[in-house]
Amino acid sequence: MIKCINHVMVTNMNNCPDFNVYHPNCPSRLFFENMADKWVLFILDTLKIEPLHFNLLRKNIIGISPKVLSQKLKMLERDGFIQRHLLDTRPIKVEYSLTILGKELAQTAYQFKIWAESNMQYVLEAQQKYDASVKTS
Repeated sequence: MIKCINHVMVTNMNNCPDFNVYHPNCPSRLFFENMADKWVLFILDTLKIEPLHFNLLRKNIIGISPKVLSQKLKMLERDGFIQRHLLDTRPIKVEYSLTILGKELAQTAYQFKIWAESNMQYVLEAQQKYDASVKTS
């Protein structure tokens, strides 16, 4: 069986019957790598509030280029996490929203965001402590 997963050919699904992310040829590993992308997490978290047009997404996700946003939206749509709606307006606008699967994953992205915001002080302190110990070694 040949499958194309995020434009990568997966030729033998028997290599990973349990979808183990630690197996190098498993499609779940590629998925895991894609979801660990910072832009993907920002997109999911931003869309959890309400559907948004491309330009509003770009405005809310500071630093993302139009090209990268477009690539990530296509990937998320292909994976079933977002849906793209063409609006009957002049000029034509496209609105993006989370699917049921996307809403579930967005909760994980949100929890990751909350954890980072709540614990960043501890991370920074650990980094300073480490950096100081490396300098004295």
